Amino acid sequence: MKKIIILVLACLITLSVGQALAQSKYSIKEMTPEVQSALEGRRDRYDALSSLKSEGKIGENNKGYVEALSATEEVKSIVTAENIDRKVIYRTIAVQNGLTEAMGTIEKVFAQTQRENAEAGEKIQLEDGSWVSK
Repeated sequence: MKKIIILVLACLITLSVGQALAQSKYSIKEMTPEVQSALEGRRDRYDALSSLKSEGKIGENNKGYVEALSATEEVKSIVTAENIDRKVIYRTIAVQNGLTEAMGTIEKVFAQTQRENAEAGEKIQLEDGSWVSK
């Protein structure tokens, strides 16, 4: 368990907005077209996602994904695309580092990092499921 947390945290350190994980000891070992596309998608939607978070329309849930807090088509579209790309990244980290049984742990570690990195006023979901503004 400790190895998984250290691995994911090491990956998160290098996974700032849109950056590839290739420089980390525990990283995406092969930059597949699917991973490259996911990283580019995250980078391309970063400004829109940040804006919607600051408006309280999107929050970071306790499973490592974003969640729509408003039912507009724009919000739904961004949430869906972001979560697909995050899942690609999480799954790739798990597969390429021999952690396929630890997907839930990887998601939780990413969720914790997203909560910690959230800006003041953004909505985050705590481990107990409650939503708060940071």
